[in-house]
Amino acid sequence: MAESEEQGAIMIVDDEEMVLTSLSSFLMLETEYDVVTFTRASEALEHFANHEIDLVISDFLMPEMDGLQFLTKVRDLRPEVPRIILTGYADKENAIKAINEVGLYQYIEKPWNNDDIRLIIRNGVEKKRLVAKLNQKIDQINSAYSELQNIQQDILKAFV
Repeated sequence: MAESEEQGAIMIVDDEEMVLTSLSSFLMLETEYDVVTFTRASEALEHFANHEIDLVISDFLMPEMDGLQFLTKVRDLRPEVPRIILTGYADKENAIKAINEVGLYQYIEKPWNNDDIRLIIRNGVEKKRLVAKLNQKIDQINSAYSELQNIQQDILKAFV
């Protein structure tokens, strides 16, 4: 299969099976993302630590650990992965807190609009790819600069 701009791995964590089924079915039918779902944040973290994930969506209120705690742990493991919180509560204060404290990519209220969530996910995955590409270029520039400094040292030594 040719590489699509929509390929990537999406993790969804929600304690409600209906939400997981609805979102994952939509994404699997309408996009080319690989979607993994979890009802327990601890299982999701274990999977996240051992697999390449391009974007994480988490429910805000979950029994084991809330979405902010979960996404904080995701950020600590891999800060470059965009994090989205999904909530049924239109609580702007918690949205601002989440964005500031956890560094959320997006805050989405239930019920969501499928077209909006597809665009948000696509943009989040693309952002991760672009940042990775930028970091790779920065590493290449730093390596080339270091090589130039070594050449410059060799030239100076040759004329001393």
